[in-house]
Amino acid sequence: MEAQSTLEIWQAEEAAMRARMAPTGVASRDQLRERSGIEFLNGIGSGELPPAPIGELMGFLPIRVEPGLAIFQGTPGLQHYNPSGVVHGGYAATLLDTALGCSIHTMLPAGKGYTTLDLKVNYIRAMTDQTGPVRAEGKIVTVGGQVAVAEARITDANGKLYAFATTTCLIFAI
Repeated sequence: MEAQSTLEIWQAEEAAMRARMAPTGVASRDQLRERSGIEFLNGIGSGELPPAPIGELMGFLPIRVEPGLAIFQGTPGLQHYNPSGVVHGGYAATLLDTALGCSIHTMLPAGKGYTTLDLKVNYIRAMTDQTGPVRAEGKIVTVGGQVAVAEARITDANGKLYAFATTTCLIFAI
C-alpha cells in the first residue's frame, strides 16, 4: 500500500511540474549569469525559463530543488533500451549527472557555473519498461571555490536502488 501511495504522489508531482514548465529550450548566457543557481533552477520549475532539451529527449524532468538538493524523475521505456533488452546505462548516467550537477548548481551564486570533471556510476540492477517512474536524488557533499562534489541515487517508488553515482565538478565564472 505504501508503494502505491508513493507512486501516486510521484505521478501527481510530475503532472503538476509538467503543467508549469515552459517548452524546452536553452536559456541565454545573461539569464544564467544574472541569477544564482537556485534562482535559475526555480525559474525552470516555475515556467519562467525553459527546461533543457535533454530532459525532453530522455523523458525526465525536475521535481524539486532546494539548496544542496536536486530531484529529477523519469520513466524508462523501450526507447531507452540497448541491444541486450534492458534500459541503456546511459539513461541512468544522464539522469544521475543531471541531478548531481543541479544539486551543485543550487549552491552557486550569480555569475558562477559548473561543469562535470568526473562521473562515477555504480549500476546496481537493470531498469526495464516495467520499472515505472524512477527518481534521481542528487545531494551536495561539499562545495568549494573551484571544486564541488555531490552524490546521487536512482530509486523507484518502492525504494529499490538502481544506481548510485558521485561527481566532481569544476566551478567557474560565467
